[in-house]
Amino acid sequence: MWMKTVFWGLLLFMLVATTMAVEYGARSHNSGPWSWCGPATGYKVSALTGCRAMVKLQCVGSQVPEAVLRDCCQQLADINNEWCRCGDLSSMLRSVYQELGVREGKEVLPGCRKEVMKLTAASVPEVCKVPIPNPSGDGAGVCYWAAYPDV
Repeated sequence: MWMKTVFWGLLLFMLVATTMAVEYGARSHNSGPWSWCGPATGYKVSALTGCRAMVKLQCVGSQVPEAVLRDCCQQLADINNEWCRCGDLSSMLRSVYQELGVREGKEVLPGCRKEVMKLTAASVPEVCKVPIPNPSGDGAGVCYWAAYPDV
């Protein structure tokens, strides 16, 4: 009799777990609010031209004019889906690397190494006080990809 109880209990558990997995998108590692930022959804990545200028200036140690900072922060805040803000910063950073022909470990600009520029770009949401999702819950406004070497 206990075998039937265990069998029905496991069957019920599997049914509930499968239903929850389908409901919450566990079928794919690429599901969730951040997946709304991809080209398949029609989302247009923001060029973030103000942030591009700000990151370049900060990286070489130059003073960032107030107007450039204001433009960057406004452009970042204008991205309605906060899940897309770090992705757009990452895209902006990759386009800077491409424009300048940067390879791993090289200077992006005189006096500015690639790693420094990456950390500078990742911290833009914190500098601008523009919210981004932070799954760790530690309150830091730094884009998660700053910890990964391939950005």
